[in-house]
Amino acid sequence: MKKFYTILVLVFVVAKSSAQIVNIPDANFKAKLLAASPTVSIALNSSGVRIKIDSNNDGNIQVSEAVLVHTLNVYQSNISDITGIQSFINLRNFSCDFNPITVLNLTGLTNLRSLNFSNCQLTSVDLTAFSLINTLNCQYNQLTTLNVSGLTAMTNMNCLGNQISSLNLSGMTNLTILYCGNNSLTSLDVSSLVNLTELNCSNNQISALNLTDLIDLYKIDFSNNLISNIDFQTNTSMGLIYGRNNLLTSTNLNGLSSLTYLDLSENEFSSLNFSALNSLQTLNLYNNSISNLNLPISPSLRSLNVGNNQLSVLNLDDYPLLYGLNCSGNQLTSLDISNKPLLNNLYCQNNLLTTLNLNNLNNLVIIKCNNNPLLDKLFVKTTTTIASWDLDISGNPSLSYICTDENKLLLFQNAILNNGYTCEVNTYCSFNPSGVFFTITGNNRFDFNNNGCDINDIDFSFLKFNITNGTISGSSFCNTTGGYFLSVQSGTHTITPVLENPNYFAVSPASASVSFPSATSPFTQDFCVTANGIFNDVEIIIIPIEVARPGFDAKYKIIYKNKGNQVVNGSLSFTFDDAIMDLVSATPVNDGNATNSLSWNYTNLNPFETREIDLIFNINSPTEIPAVNGDDVLDYTASIIGATDETPNDNTFTLNQTVVNSFDPNDKTCLEGTTITPSMVGQYVHYVIRFENTGTFAAQNIVVKDMIDTTKFDIATLVPQRSSHDFITRISNTNKVEFIFENINLPFDDANNDGYVAFKIRTKPTLVLGDTFSNEASIYFDYNFPIITEPAVTTVAALSNQDFDFGTYFTLYPNPAKEVLNFEVKNEIGVKSIQVYNTLGQIVLAVTNASTTRSVDVANLNAGAYFIKVTTDKGSANSKFIKE
Repeated sequence: MKKFYTILVLVFVVAKSSAQIVNIPDANFKAKLLAASPTVSIALNSSGVRIKIDSNNDGNIQVSEAVLVHTLNVYQSNISDITGIQSFINLRNFSCDFNPITVLNLTGLTNLRSLNFSNCQLTSVDLTAFSLINTLNCQYNQLTTLNVSGLTAMTNMNCLGNQISSLNLSGMTNLTILYCGNNSLTSLDVSSLVNLTELNCSNNQISALNLTDLIDLYKIDFSNNLISNIDFQTNTSMGLIYGRNNLLTSTNLNGLSSLTYLDLSENEFSSLNFSALNSLQTLNLYNNSISNLNLPISPSLRSLNVGNNQLSVLNLDDYPLLYGLNCSGNQLTSLDISNKPLLNNLYCQNNLLTTLNLNNLNNLVIIKCNNNPLLDKLFVKTTTTIASWDLDISGNPSLSYICTDENKLLLFQNAILNNGYTCEVNTYCSFNPSGVFFTITGNNRFDFNNNGCDINDIDFSFLKFNITNGTISGSSFCNTTGGYFLSVQSGTHTITPVLENPNYFAVSPASASVSFPSATSPFTQDFCVTANGIFNDVEIIIIPIEVARPGFDAKYKIIYKNKGNQVVNGSLSFTFDDAIMDLVSATPVNDGNATNSLSWNYTNLNPFETREIDLIFNINSPTEIPAVNGDDVLDYTASIIGATDETPNDNTFTLNQTVVNSFDPNDKTCLEGTTITPSMVGQYVHYVIRFENTGTFAAQNIVVKDMIDTTKFDIATLVPQRSSHDFITRISNTNKVEFIFENINLPFDDANNDGYVAFKIRTKPTLVLGDTFSNEASIYFDYNFPIITEPAVTTVAALSNQDFDFGTYFTLYPNPAKEVLNFEVKNEIGVKSIQVYNTLGQIVLAVTNASTTRSVDVANLNAGAYFIKVTTDKGSANSKFIKE
């Protein structure tokens, strides 16, 4: 019977123990434990499986339930008291971080391996009983001491952000990661931690660190301490060093071939040698006193910050992958960051830069180059879009020129406006598109023998091309030898030749399309032009190379061109007033010479061929008789004769040149003068733009930009005719014409510093009597402000009033006339030229050298009313006559 009662008591005791409820006074702690379930990561069993602690659902935690928990996480649950945790005797991993806990009683939890009570409110903790702990996180409490003696199994310890003043780590040879930053440590002995791979002791008051035996150390952060010297020579596994804001004046980095990140900013270095760090990707040396910097040869360098030092030179040649650069606050006078295609952000403010070239840095989106008082030129021709807040050019009072691409012109124009600068902004530092571009090139020839174009055929000069990618369209002209070179970006581009007289010729192919980048660049596309029928068409113009000044030489060019498709022979004449000027030279020498007239013969003028004659006249001075004074008008007429011509209107050209006493060497002139008659509306008018390098150095590039008024001119008819130097012509944005003289290196000596370009364009046929059309040009010499010419203004006006009464000097007979119209000279007068106009004001007959002419053959004129205009040494007069 006694034995029965003993067994009964034993069973009762065991049952009572299993059913014992754990006392958990903190309601938040208990609620967290009861919330554990297989779907919520609060508790794990020995197999690492999530479990429900309250397995019997009685709303309490029994001891038998607590002992099944191996991992418990009650993170951020507003728990202030963890009483009851002592019953979880099999707990291996416990996290109670981010709770307002002030006391940590873990009595009996001797199996703990990992403990996290970071971001609580503990001022002290006793961990001596937990010899099996390998991971400890107690960061951001209020601990003043931390006794970890005996915790020899520890591999990872984080006590950041406390108030610990000393730390004894002796015997902790298994420690691989130690974070003890943001404390009050004045010293730290880690010499015995031979397995350490990561160390963070930043934000303390440590003055020395011995890392000699830490050969596996990979990452260290000792920022914001008082260390003046540190040696990394034996730490050959080092990959990351954070050491900003110390008192460092020297360090040994030899042998750190695996180092990828180095931050030694805000120290006291005056020089550094990083030549052995060939794996470095990030280097921060901001705010030192470095005047001499031997950077590593590390092609993988991505980020470099050397701001606020005393550098006068910065060599970046070895860093093609550079992404971020801060070199602000130095004494740099130049900065070469070419060939840095990945550069994304640049901070170079507060230096002494004079020129900054950022062209082709097509990843660059942040530019801070403010406060460079000597900065004169800025080049930012890139494909990227830059936000206004990512651009700072303030504090650059010397800035005179900015070159950028079309899509950033407004950005920079606004920036200079906001800073009150007087600064030119344009795109003319280069003439190719930004970023990756492709080229289309070729030659245009006239197949005169109809046997296919080859190198022996005639060059087709100044052939116009329209280019479009379906969205953007523009035009370009080939050069004088028929060659062209187009720069385009990716996409499909269609090129279509455009002829001035399309009925004269056929072009093969009629158009061509090419897609980049699938096509190989440069892509060659030649065009072959053949005759379409027989057309004879020559034209002639006079270009004044210089202004006419009393007493000085004046230079002229007679330009004549075969626009037809047949070889032509013929002659040309040039009339002038011999009384008020003397011929100095003619090249080639004239074949004929008469009073007031010169003539030349020409042979074998090929299709598209242009020839020129150079003339120099000495203009009478005001003291000669007859005198020439400012505002006098010099009249010149050039005429060309060939086979029967398709467009006789351009066989005669009259230049009315106003004499000036002083002149602007950069000007624009309408060669038709200040008026045209209504008959000329819708016809070609001719312009010459002259430029002169008045600087002190050769001008490498010159661009003449002409914004055409498309309400007055038909821009589709623009044809470049002649120039002093090789050039290309571009038409874009509907009305912007650019004559680009690239790499001509125009001298600055007075004998060779001049240039010009001539073109013709039709006026709109809608102009009426009294309308005016004007045109001006902007001339860019390299990176200087453009010179804006005075507008060349021309008015549509009726035939000018007579300078004298026709009947005073001439008698016209018979009137009406059937075949010949005679006129008798009644008083002393010198006849220069005769022109016959129809009632529309169109010239139908012209006699250029008319000094002895006293009759005009009108047999071929249609019956009707006409006007005869006689130009003389006394002026001009006109009279009406009838053709029967």
